Order: sequence, then structure tokens, then C-alpha cells
Amino acid sequence: MTGLIQTLQGVVASVGAFLASVGLRVYLAPIFILAGTNKLSHAESIGQYFGSLGIPAPELMAYVAGGTELVGGWLLVAGLAVRWIVIPLMFTMVVAATTVHWENGWHVGPETELTAPWEWREDLIEAGVERRSKARSLLRRHGNYSYLTEAGSITINKNGIEWAATYFLMLMALMGLGAGKFVSVDYWLGRFFKKE
Repeated sequence: MTGLIQTLQGVVASVGAFLASVGLRVYLAPIFILAGTNKLSHAESIGQYFGSLGIPAPELMAYVAGGTELVGGWLLVAGLAVRWIVIPLMFTMVVAATTVHWENGWHVGPETELTAPWEWREDLIEAGVERRSKARSLLRRHGNYSYLTEAGSITINKNGIEWAATYFLMLMALMGLGAGKFVSVDYWLGRFFKKE
């Protein structure tokens, strides 16, 4: 009986690792491809923004960050050098979290109730909720509110580190899991070189 349970546990672990690897790659790749493309397409203005944050050699760093995200995203699509490319991608998330988002706290949006007990900018949540309420009131009074909200409600982006931290943890998981079996170049290269 224990042998059957161990076999089933092995199958579940193998399938789970495959699905997690592929799912993380499919989820993260377009995010990084689009972010990298945007940075490279607007490198001058992104460089100016980086400069305002105190990042050294800001225009060069815009190209480095954009190139890392673009190339990294495509490597995630291919499943090539995944355990290696996640390292610079994780670094970009640390830089984003500490230079762009940190002062805004944890949450991206101004939830009316905290969903993470480690939020350190509750004042921004309260301020965001207040401003969202005022924006909704103005739009109800002076705009076609039903039209403006039929594709989604009006909100205020607090722009905390939540997404950067989440992407960092997803990349960390890929560092451990690797690209996954069957649908990655890493897997097939590993099989090819194992035969020799």
C-alpha cells in the first residue's frame, strides 16, 4: 500500500512540477516581453524617469532593463536557459520594487480592507479610497457613469510593490523548477547531452 501511495505521490509531484513550470513561463513571458518592448521603445523618457529616481546612468539602465526583460521574456517562451535568465529578471524586480514602488507600500490598489498584514502605507490606502469616492461622485454628477464603468469600476492605483514582489517569487519558483519537461528547449538539450 505504501508503495502505491509513493508512486501516486511521485506522479502528482511530476505532473505538478510540469504544470507549474509551464504555467509560470506562459504567465510571465508576455509581461516581460511587453515591459521590455515598452522600455526599449521609449528609452529616452524611461531614462529620464530613471534619472529622477536617482538610478545611475539612467538611459543606459533603461536599455539594460528593457533588453533583459525582452530577451528574458522570449527565453521563457522557449524554455531556454530558464534557471539562468530568471536571475537578472529577479534583479529587475528588486530594482523596481525598491526604486519605483517602495514608497507606496505593499498594495497596488487601495483596498478598503487590508489583504496583507505587512502593509506599511495604510495612509495611502485611506487617501486612495477617499479620492476614488470623490472621482466616482464627480463622474456620476458630470459624466455618463454607467458608460464609464461598464468595462470595469473606477479605481485608484496605489502602485505598491505587490506585483514586483509577486513576479519575483514566481521567478524564484522557476529557478527551482526549471523550464519543465517536454515543452522547453532546456529539457530537450538536457536529454541530448545526457545521451553523450
